[in-house]
Parts: sequence; structure tokens; C-alpha cells
Amino acid sequence: MNRTARPYLINLLLLLAAFILSIAAGPVFIPPGTIVRILINGLPGIGSAADWPQNYTAIVHQIRLPHTFLILLTGAALGGSGAAYQGVFRNPLADPYLIGVASGAGLGAVAAMAVRWPNGLLGLYTIPVAAFLGALITVALVYSLARVGRTLPTTTLILAGVAVSAFATSLTSFLMLRSNYELRRAIGWLLGGSILSGWEPVLAVLPYILIGLGLLLSSGHALNVLQFGEEQATQLGIPAERVKVLILLAASLTTAAAVAFSGVIGFIGLIVPHLARMIWGHDYRSVIPLSIIGGAAALLLADLAARTALAPQIVPVGIVTALVGAPFFLWVLRRAKNQVYW
Repeated sequence: MNRTARPYLINLLLLLAAFILSIAAGPVFIPPGTIVRILINGLPGIGSAADWPQNYTAIVHQIRLPHTFLILLTGAALGGSGAAYQGVFRNPLADPYLIGVASGAGLGAVAAMAVRWPNGLLGLYTIPVAAFLGALITVALVYSLARVGRTLPTTTLILAGVAVSAFATSLTSFLMLRSNYELRRAIGWLLGGSILSGWEPVLAVLPYILIGLGLLLSSGHALNVLQFGEEQATQLGIPAERVKVLILLAASLTTAAAVAFSGVIGFIGLIVPHLARMIWGHDYRSVIPLSIIGGAAALLLADLAARTALAPQIVPVGIVTALVGAPFFLWVLRRAKNQVYW
């Protein structure tokens, strides 16, 4: 097998397995083989007599398939944006959750929800726009607070992210308390639990994530050059500041879209890109796509655990990712401590 293709094949097989398992699991378990036949049977021009219970088709197409696609898109967005943030900041601890971008996006989304809870496809499109604005303001604020001269120390980045995140979270809580809508539903969303079902949220989030990830996929070479420093990048013909702004805009767009429809989910953007670099190398032309695929698979598996661990009760997926991600963050921090000035 081609060494270049091997990482993609392994990650795609993992994603396929997670995709099938996500559809299979639930109050009514549907065998994976039956799921494959139901999906094939639903393709245009292909039809055959169904030898499975009739309700299986409705469960797959109307309930589990849209939920699985929404989780897949969210994981892909968080994985890709996490890799981009780490590349731009040249910091393995940069993550949409840790540097406060997810909290800022959450504040923007809740602000829009406080005006009117989304109903209908047009209403759904306003939520990611508000989340995008919140994410942009947050990343700009964290970057300006954390930068020391021409450097971005890990310590100041984390502290600035924690401070801005706490501020955004407090404003979000205030808006929730002032809102007339059901508090428990909003809290579940903030913990990483999607409040929407069906195909409408998938269709609403799809263009934002496709545009954002498309821009990130084209930025691999620029991110490689930026690892040598801004001055070196400029000498090599890369307009460093313009490229950094473009990448941050794309990463913030994908993060905002993910947060708007799936809630604040932490650590996927930290764990997946870090593992991709450790296992497959530091070339961002590979790290970005592998983080996108790996992020989708990782969040599908986390969502599967959230739905089955305490069944029939569903645990917000953000709790599962935090339980795994917090120890991983401490491990990464320990590895990087020799490079950190406290």
C-alpha cells in the first residue's frame, strides 16, 4: 500500500465503522448489515423487497441518519479548526475550547436564541451567523491579550483563553436566565447536546462547514511555512498576516457552525490534531485532512458512548469529550512544560 494513502485509508475505515455503529445504536438496535442494506435500498434506481421490519427504514432515514450526519460534520469542523488554530499559533495547546473561541461562539448563538428560538430553515441560518461573530470577537481578543511582542507564549494563551471564556460563559448564563425559554434545554445544548433533530439543521450547517473546511484544506502549505516564523514566511513569499487572518476566519467559521447546532464540545480540536501529528507527521497538508476525518470519527464514537453508557438516559456528548480530553490536556501540558515560562 502507498505510504501516503495509508493514513487516509485507516482513518476512513475508522470513520465508516463509527458511522455504522452510530446508526445501529439506540433503543432499537439495528444490525449493521441491515443498515447497509437499508442505505443501499434508498439509493436512486435501486430498490428491492425489504426483509426487515418496516419501522427500521423510518428510524434510519428520519432519526438516526440526520443525527449521525450532524455529529459527523461537527467533529470534522472541530478537528479541522483545532489543527488550524494549533498551526497558526504554533502551539499544541491551541484548541477552539481552550482558547475560548467555542465559548464566544456559544455566547453569540445564545444571544440569537434569546431573541427567538430557531424554527424553520431560515431561522436556523441566523444562529451560526451570530455564533461566527462571537467566535471572531473572541479569537481577536484572546490573540491580542496573549501576544507578547512577536511571540505567543503558551502560558499567556491559556490564561487569556480561560479569562475570556469565563467572561463569555457568564454572559451566556445571564442571557439564559433572562430568557423565557426552557433553561434545561439550553443547559443541555451548552454541555454538547444537540437540541434539534431531522434534516433541517444538517442542511443549515452544511454550507458553513463546507466553506470553512474547504479554505482550511487549501491552507496546508501556508501553515507549513508559518511554522518557521512570520519573517521567514514573508521572505518565502507568503503574506503572513493576511494568511493568518484568512485561516483564523475559516477556523472560526467552522467552529461557530459546529457550536451553533451541536453545543459547546471541548477537546476534539485538541486531541485529534495532536494525535495526527504524533502518528503521521507534522506536514499540515496531511494534518488538516486527517484531523477532519479523525475528528468526525472521534466525535461519533464519543456520541455513541454518550447515548449508550447510561441508556435510556442520554448524556451530553460534551461531558464524554471532557472526561477524555482533560487528562489528555494535562499530558500534553506536561510534555510541553519545558517550553513554557511560568
